[in-house]
Amino acid sequence: MCYSAQVRAEHKKFQRTTGASMDIKDYVRLFWQASGPGDGDRRPRVPRAMEIGFLRDGPTEVADLIRQWDADELTELEQEMFRQRRRVADAERTLKIRMTKKAQEDVRIGGNKVDQAKARIATLKRTEPKPSDARIFPGHYCHVLVSEGGERVIRPMRYQCRPAGKPASYDKRYPGTYNARRDNLGGFWKQQFGHTHGLLIADVFFENVEVEGQNKVLAFTPRTGEPMLIACLWSQWTDPKGEEPDLYSFAAITDTPEPEVAAAGHDRTIINIRPEHVDAWLNPDPANLDALYAIFDDRQHPYYEHRLIA
Repeated sequence: MCYSAQVRAEHKKFQRTTGASMDIKDYVRLFWQASGPGDGDRRPRVPRAMEIGFLRDGPTEVADLIRQWDADELTELEQEMFRQRRRVADAERTLKIRMTKKAQEDVRIGGNKVDQAKARIATLKRTEPKPSDARIFPGHYCHVLVSEGGERVIRPMRYQCRPAGKPASYDKRYPGTYNARRDNLGGFWKQQFGHTHGLLIADVFFENVEVEGQNKVLAFTPRTGEPMLIACLWSQWTDPKGEEPDLYSFAAITDTPEPEVAAAGHDRTIINIRPEHVDAWLNPDPANLDALYAIFDDRQHPYYEHRLIA
């Protein structure tokens, strides 16, 4: 189902790859949230590589918001490290007097939380992204290529589609809407298929598989080394009460598995369309759905090598 992917997250590279323009206000809105950094809002869930790209290459309006989020989070992390180190120290003093389960747990949990905070601080201070900094999961935002007036544009969209007209509670009721099955495009996804199409550009996709009775995560990468042009459907959701901001969200389309993916233990594969079909995919004719299915049938079939990561 492509529960996770390593995407092209830096906007300049994305634009060079696609020739797309970028509407800055979409990204300002994403990072500003309801009232902006420092006012108790939750930080947008985006790959760190996206943020590093904006910090390095602008635009200033977006980079300044990210710097404020970084500053606020660094302060919180430093305070958390102080609390957890004190927790560990207090527990270690107790253990010198008597052995207690609580003190042992405080040492273990406190130490783990200190390590987690250190790792996050290192991530926030990185100026060059690591491959893991470009990974997304359902609920994360990333760049998606769409067409507006025949022109290619990139928008930040959430990886879990909430179709227009559905209640916000839909996200929890149907958590799997980051995956749009090909055999359900004319049913569940009929309001999007043939109307609102996008592309996710990724280098790796990740799947859960069962190996000897245990869940494992496999990373699949095209042997060619070329980026995958993953066919997606998207929707613009508007709150009928006007209380929440508009939400742009998307789902990746999947089909029956490639042989090597099936052999590795997974039953779906993303649809990796050919570059020559990009504009036809992004500008669909709802009266000619057969042409869209033909794009799927003529998709790229690189051999997807896999490796075990967890």
